[in-house]
Amino acid sequence: MLYYLHQLRDVYSPFNVFRYISFRAGAAMVSALFLSILCGPALIRILREKKIGQQQRLDGPQSHLAKQGTPTMGGLLIILSVVASTLLWMRPDVRFTWMLLSVTVLLGGVGFWDDYLKLVRKDPRGAPSRLKFVAQIAVAFIVVLWLAVRPPNGGYSDMLLVPYAKEAYLSLGSLYFVLAALIIVGSSNAVNLTDGLDGLAAGSIIFCAMTYGVFAYMAGNIKFATYLRIIPVEGAGEISVYLAALIGSCLGFLWYNAYPAEVFMGDTSSLFLGGVIGTVALCVKQELLLPIVGGVFVVETLSVILQMGSYKLRGGKRIFRMAPLHHHFELGGIAEPKVTVRFWIANIVLMLAALASLKLR
Repeated sequence: MLYYLHQLRDVYSPFNVFRYISFRAGAAMVSALFLSILCGPALIRILREKKIGQQQRLDGPQSHLAKQGTPTMGGLLIILSVVASTLLWMRPDVRFTWMLLSVTVLLGGVGFWDDYLKLVRKDPRGAPSRLKFVAQIAVAFIVVLWLAVRPPNGGYSDMLLVPYAKEAYLSLGSLYFVLAALIIVGSSNAVNLTDGLDGLAAGSIIFCAMTYGVFAYMAGNIKFATYLRIIPVEGAGEISVYLAALIGSCLGFLWYNAYPAEVFMGDTSSLFLGGVIGTVALCVKQELLLPIVGGVFVVETLSVILQMGSYKLRGGKRIFRMAPLHHHFELGGIAEPKVTVRFWIANIVLMLAALASLKLR
């Protein structure tokens, strides 16, 4: 909402900087970062006093048993700082503002519900899986309906831009909206599965947000979009302000979540983090880049699917020592911090590969 300060530029000329997306994106990142860092100790203290702590699986890596009781639901820190910074710096008259905030709050609410039942009400089952899945589908349906009524670009409403190809598109018709819902739900659950090591999920999301921040900024500028041959989306530049706030809040959360973690995010933010990245991919019309940008999340999810399939179809035989994949490497003798950093390196490589699609056409 500070955007409107630019209208006072005749009174005080420096207020003109509030017009610029680049300035507000930087300010959103810094605001979210400091808000997370400043509020972190108070939230961790409250979680400790309420004894809202991690319940470690006995069949998991033995090194993780030391994490028993570590404060959880720290994802509240990410949600609060993202929402506050977005409201401060993103233009309220752009439809993407309210779409992204809605996904943040709704999927964050689903995750909070699950964490509340498990950690506060001490129900080890948490929220029923079917109801949680239905809630995710409902959120995805709201977004898909929103995109159907007001598509990012009406000329490409049911089309996919093929990356690394020159002006190549796939027209899916009504199937596009089914795919859109699957993208949101799948992304939400993929990040949730990846959240198993200190700093892994938050760090990986940062690189995804950085990548889509660039695409959002380019798509929102008609000159850049035309030159780079990507689908132009009016108002998409404002999405980069939201993503900057997301990056800042995740960086602030990492201040306390880096190994050895003082707090875990829990489902409270892991569900919304994936869901909102999937939503951004739909908004900037870069859906087919999502498996590349979020390649680490895709591999983690596939490792769980393959492990379960192998166990059921091959009479209890496993492919990995443990799934998701990060636990496989842990049980292979690689220290947790090293696994996390190596996954971050993989994220950086995938980020560069995705950004290369801007010129490789």
